[in-house]
Order: sequence, then structure tokens, then C-alpha cells
Amino acid sequence: MKELIDKLAASHSLSLSEYETLIRDRDDEAAKLLRKLATQTCRKIFGNSVYVRGLIEITNICRNDCLYCGIRRSNTNCERYRLTPAEIVACADEGYELGFKTFVLQGGEDPFFSDEVLGGVVREIKSRHPYCAVTLSMGERSRESYKFLRACGADRYLLRHETADREHYAKLHPESMSFDNRMRCLRELRELGYQVGCGFMVGSPFQTERNLAQDLKFIEDFKPDMCGIGPFIPHKDTPFRDATAGTVGLTCYLLSIIRLIYPSVLLPATTALGTIHPTGRELGIMSGANVVMPNLSPVNVRKKYELYDNKICTGEESAQCRDCLSNRMRKIGYELV
Repeated sequence: MKELIDKLAASHSLSLSEYETLIRDRDDEAAKLLRKLATQTCRKIFGNSVYVRGLIEITNICRNDCLYCGIRRSNTNCERYRLTPAEIVACADEGYELGFKTFVLQGGEDPFFSDEVLGGVVREIKSRHPYCAVTLSMGERSRESYKFLRACGADRYLLRHETADREHYAKLHPESMSFDNRMRCLRELRELGYQVGCGFMVGSPFQTERNLAQDLKFIEDFKPDMCGIGPFIPHKDTPFRDATAGTVGLTCYLLSIIRLIYPSVLLPATTALGTIHPTGRELGIMSGANVVMPNLSPVNVRKKYELYDNKICTGEESAQCRDCLSNRMRKIGYELV
């Protein structure tokens, strides 16, 4: 295991079977070594800085019916909402006053947010805060849509690939969604000049060690600017309600591996990590992550954007949420920037 880890740290690459071995034969000693090398690598590039991104969850209306997601189309227990363009801009204004320089607009695939509507929101935020970055996380769209939104000023796009295995993808999604289309979206986003983020769930139903190895190989080959991974957490109103959740240990182990694969990647310590463990986000940062995403959404809608059960940070004001995270990071020797 030490030879494999040293090889990864030196070359930033392993074969598919070597990644699988690294996952299958993991133990405390391997995790400790990976964590040490990942944090050293991260600090060499980013110092003790943790980048903060302001998350605005703009709608929980979605045309898709992904089997793992709490806002899936067929969940009749989901209390739906949609922020108006003015409300979204107001959230960004509030975030700017609090010191945020990147805004992440995330939502279900809501037909209301056409190119014209979403593009208008992006243009307005960029005109009011020209030195800030706007990141979109609005699912699968056409190349023409991505091109238009880029022209409106969108800088980055987050689209989790969910799994790099075609058969596994089919087990997590309805027949109306395709692995090929998801990969097409990621490829075209890159071609259009976006900074692109991909990612996957750790411990999702039917996931094997081979699947995780495929995810790591995909990240090595694609070289995303950002990579969001977090533990799978079941939602009570989905077909996977009784599935076993992912673990903090394996998620942090994979965060360390990803940092060694691509040292300069932006790697979030996700809300899902903080949901399954009281100090999950801190553990993520201490495993090589370097991004956190406090919630700037209006407090009255945060509980409604429930992709999984028991999501944290649904009640604080934006300023309190940022201050809380800042204090948490300071306690482990890092600074929010």
C-alpha cells in the first residue's frame, strides 16, 4: 500500500486495478499516510486558506426522477419553491456585503429557468459585482444553452458525473436519463471555456470498489477544476430510502486520493459530510479538501431543498452560517478566504 501511495504522490496516476487495490485494501495506516501527503500537497499550493463559496439554492422543482434524490419529480411530499430572479440577486447582494466573491446558483432542472431567465440573473449579478465569479449548477442543458450562459457571464459550472460506470449510472437514474448525455455535457462545458466541476456520491446503492476506481481514473483523465464528492445519504421519499449511507472514513480517504491525483483541484468539504458527522467538514479539510460552501439561500426555503435527510445548516442566517464556519476552520488551523 505504501508503494502505491508513494507512486500516486510522485506520478499523480495509477492504473484502474491499482486504484481498486488502494480502495479495497485500505486500512488506518494507509489513510493516515494519504491524509498526511494530501494535506502537505494542499498546503504547498494553497497555504492554510479555505475558499468560501456562497450557495444559493434557487429552486427545488425538477423535471428529473433520479432514484436517490429528495427533490425528484415524483416525490409528492416535497414542498416545492422557486426563487424569483430578484430574490436570487438579493441573496448575491447580501453575500457580497458579507465578503463572498463567488456565488453558486444551484437547483433542480426547473423549466422556468430558461436561457433568457437564467442568463438575465447571471448578467445582473455580474453587472452589480463585476469582480465576482458566478458558478451554475443547473443540470443537463444543450450546448447552445451552455454557450449562451457563458456569454452572459457564467464562469464555472458544476455537474456531478455521479458515476463513471455506464451500468451503475443506469441503476441510479430513470431510463429517460443517459450516461452518454451526462458525459456530453461535461465535455461541452470544458470546450466552451467554463471552469468545470464533476463529482460523485460515496457509498451510493450498487456501488463497487471497481466503480470507485473508475471514478478516480475519470478524474485523473478529465482533470476537473473542481470535484465535489460526499457520502450518499438516503432520503425517506425515494426508492433508496432503506439503503445504507456512505461513511465519513471512505469519503475522506477518497478526498486525499483526489488531492494527490490533481494537486491544484478545488475540493469541497461538503454539507453532506457535515450532516453525517458533527465535524465532518473539518475532517474533510484535514484530508485535503480546501473549499466550503455556506448557504446564502433565504432561511424560509432551506429545509425545502432536501436532496437527502437531515441536512444541516437549514436555520441560520447567512452571516451566522459564515461566521460559524470561519470559527470551525480557525480551530483546526485554517482561514476562510
